[in-house]
Amino acid sequence: MTTRTRMNVYFDPDLLAQVEALSLRRQVSKSAIIEAAVASFLSGDSAEKLEAALSRRMDKLGRQIDTLDEDLAILGETVSLFIRIWLASTPPLPESAQASARAKGAERFDGFMQSLGRRLATGDRFLKELSRDMPAQSMHDAPTGEMAADDSLQNPSR
Repeated sequence: MTTRTRMNVYFDPDLLAQVEALSLRRQVSKSAIIEAAVASFLSGDSAEKLEAALSRRMDKLGRQIDTLDEDLAILGETVSLFIRIWLASTPPLPESAQASARAKGAERFDGFMQSLGRRLATGDRFLKELSRDMPAQSMHDAPTGEMAADDSLQNPSR
């Protein structure tokens, strides 16, 4: 077991608050944070370690941005396809039915928002489910179902 020697030091209150916040976030002791900071300060190769740490962080951020970009592309295509199919298959309503349709639409939208809130609160995400369910394929490859959906838009009699 490593022996440790007690040392009393004084900190600026703002700096101590930052150390305490980091301690709570990382769930480590304040002593461990201060010890790591002093060791990093005293080590001769801190520039290389800092560069390596920043490089790892930037690589991770790059992968996260790539994932977000792919998710955004999926969402854009999903909404676009839904709108095209909905517009192609929904007939216009007569004037007499529009008021009741608006009321029913507002009721359905409220239900949708409640359902969305529940899914977001539980952490369930459509894109996570989609990525687990779908085999890996390029965004540029047309899935077999997309061709059928596009054909039905051009020829609604199918």
